[in-house]
Amino acid sequence: MARLKEKYLGLKSELQADLGIQNPMQTPALEKVIISVGAGFAMKDNKLIQNIEDTITKIAGQKASTVIAKKSVAGFKVREGMPVGVRVTLRGENMYNFFDRLVAIALPRVKDFRGVPRNGFDGRGNYNFGLQEQLIFPEISYDSIMQIHGMNITVVTSADSDKAGFALLEKMGMPFTKGSTNG
Repeated sequence: MARLKEKYLGLKSELQADLGIQNPMQTPALEKVIISVGAGFAMKDNKLIQNIEDTITKIAGQKASTVIAKKSVAGFKVREGMPVGVRVTLRGENMYNFFDRLVAIALPRVKDFRGVPRNGFDGRGNYNFGLQEQLIFPEISYDSIMQIHGMNITVVTSADSDKAGFALLEKMGMPFTKGSTNG
């Protein structure tokens, strides 16, 4: 069992008391983590798309998939069937392992890091934020990448409000910036 999941199980009763929840089954929990990369800059280069997919697979610890355009968009020079991104959805132990590495290892390696922004909540307790480069993860060596790219990370929780989602992520060690909360 992942170290973070054990930590969460230990914090569950504390989180329940802080949020004033009567039923322990209503205590917020992580459901899934989605890592996605928009790779519009690499649409015509299959080797670059494959390199991005390999990079995200190493970071996530699970096979990433290429996102294919469903419709043609002339303004963006996109044709139906072209690769436009890479994504992976993590659940269970892989999710806890990734979240633990993200919070404990990767985020502290960001230059001039002051915390992740507090305004990334969507109103339903889910949290989105972006990273500028993939090199903050220790699994990635500089020599193995063809181009530096960012990624979007979505943390989906079972919380029904931003306040509950924020409390959950803060207890699990997510380093938020100092300031007021959203909700």
